[in-house]
Amino acid sequence: MDHYAAIVANRLVGNWDNAAVLELTLKGPELEFEGDAHIAITGADLSPTIGGKRIPIWEGIEVSSGSRLCFGTAQRGTRSYLAISGGIDVPLIHGSRSTHCASETGGFKGRPLRRGDVFHRAPRSREVLNSTRLPDHLIPCYEKSVTIRFIPGPQRNLFPATALTTLTSTSYTVTPESNRMGYRLTGPRIVRKGSEHFISDCTTMGVLQVPADGRPILLMADRQTTGGYPKIGCIITADLPLAAQLAPGDMISFSPTTVAKAQAALREQRTLLDAALPQRKNFHKD
Repeated sequence: MDHYAAIVANRLVGNWDNAAVLELTLKGPELEFEGDAHIAITGADLSPTIGGKRIPIWEGIEVSSGSRLCFGTAQRGTRSYLAISGGIDVPLIHGSRSTHCASETGGFKGRPLRRGDVFHRAPRSREVLNSTRLPDHLIPCYEKSVTIRFIPGPQRNLFPATALTTLTSTSYTVTPESNRMGYRLTGPRIVRKGSEHFISDCTTMGVLQVPADGRPILLMADRQTTGGYPKIGCIITADLPLAAQLAPGDMISFSPTTVAKAQAALREQRTLLDAALPQRKNFHKD
């Protein structure tokens, strides 16, 4: 969901950008390490501890064999990422080590982890520094209310001119009927032009669909491949990590931008990250 936090976690422990990590949502597991490891936790602050003592996030640390990593109350954000030097040893399927639970494909047996599961790391790819930390100015600030930039389109012609004004003039709330597939939003309804239809086309992460009831749906990582609801816009890639950290009850405001500004924002984000934590391969998003 949050590709920025996942990539940073991997870089902090010397992994490739697309090495497998654990994604923890709101509540983390209890993990016992059966060997020494170098780890990093990024994204949401889920109050991680080892031996009852808080450990830092956005920083690479050494963990001794026999240590137990636990998590507590979520402080900021929704999703946390745990990277282990060498990466988690799971199969590469269709170019990805991610888990798609709905189809029981990929990752660790195609499902979330359960009590008693044992998973292994791959050999370390290179030595890493114990003091590696992402500079503070590059650590995102997760808030309960965020402004996210979007590019209008691609089916703008199916909406009246007032639709974008409605979308950008107030905030929308993430409802409990939200998950990794998409966020259902509540707020002012987006009016469509009549009942005109179009042929279903591809979807992408961050696209804003508007069904007949006028309540926008923000599609996320596990979205369907195609969709027949018209799309009024798409969140820019640089802001997707902020969207990924939202939980039910959080608020989103939408701000229109241009393709040129969206590309500039992503270039700046990549350049700053590369300067702070040089990548081992081209920036990669799974």
